[in-house]
Amino acid sequence: MSPFNVDEVQFFMTSIKDPKNILVVGGCGYIGSHMVKHLMAMGHRVVVADNLSTGNRDAVPEEVLVEVDIADEPALDRLFAREGIDAVLHFASFIQVGESVTAPAKYYENNVSATLTLLKAMVRAGVFRFIFSSTAAVYGTPVRVPIDEDHPKAPINPYGHSKWMVEQILRDFDRAYGLRSVSLRYFNAAGADPKGALGERHEPETHLIPLILQAASGRRPSITVYGEDYDTPDGTCIRDYIHVEDLAKAHVCALDYLLAGRPTAAFNLGNGHGFSVREVIKAAEEVCGHAIPVAYGERREGDPARLVADSCLAYKVLGWTPERGDLQTIVADAWRWEQQWPWRKEIEP
Repeated sequence: MSPFNVDEVQFFMTSIKDPKNILVVGGCGYIGSHMVKHLMAMGHRVVVADNLSTGNRDAVPEEVLVEVDIADEPALDRLFAREGIDAVLHFASFIQVGESVTAPAKYYENNVSATLTLLKAMVRAGVFRFIFSSTAAVYGTPVRVPIDEDHPKAPINPYGHSKWMVEQILRDFDRAYGLRSVSLRYFNAAGADPKGALGERHEPETHLIPLILQAASGRRPSITVYGEDYDTPDGTCIRDYIHVEDLAKAHVCALDYLLAGRPTAAFNLGNGHGFSVREVIKAAEEVCGHAIPVAYGERREGDPARLVADSCLAYKVLGWTPERGDLQTIVADAWRWEQQWPWRKEIEP
């Protein structure tokens, strides 16, 4: 099944006046592939750079994919010389918080060192627009909720540290080389393409909603709730879930922002409303039409009770508004995706 609808592409190509050459790094991943779909639908020329270490080759059209590692400096130089890139969107980070604690070298090498190699190649090629996939993990344990962009930055794991390091590097690259950037701090990315053509395929999967839905479909014995004694209405953690389609649209707004010559900035991306683990399970049961088996475990270290975004700055400056923020919609789209891919490997209990 192709994630790209021909009629949709043709419609948007008639509406864009100045198509650009866009490099999407990590475009075969979950969020990156949705971004590729949107950019192509708008009529931009897209090049996807991915080493396929975690991405899926079939998530993007074969003709746009360049299999390359962004740590390979000569390969990047050749790519930039050949493609005439106008802007870069970067999604090629490792994202598992727990793994970052046990394997920090892996995270600093990929998330920081390889990104630095990419940025240097951009400067050499004269490409000065960059959109960075950052994270709410830069804030660490919140001292106030909702969290705005001025909240103290105090990451509590190597994953969060690596993202915050890159944000600081980007500020320095702006001052020294004129490379302007937008860092987008996601809260909890969720959902799938509404038509069921793209969705989460992490191996292993660590995100709550797909784990719940795997339990609903029988590919997993149950969903584990970690902690029932948090200071929340039902005792379980509260998180802000943002639909992947809304994330992609925020990146389009950020691209327009940079193309308009606006300055380096960082923005939160969330719905501004949190849902507890129990509320998400209940929504999934309503969407699926049956009960979902639940197991209970101890709290996980470093899990704050509440993480909710204040995204007013993105609304005001980027002109971005989430359109698929309803929890039922997010879960329904993810469930449609879960049902579309029966060929995926069964998950070991």
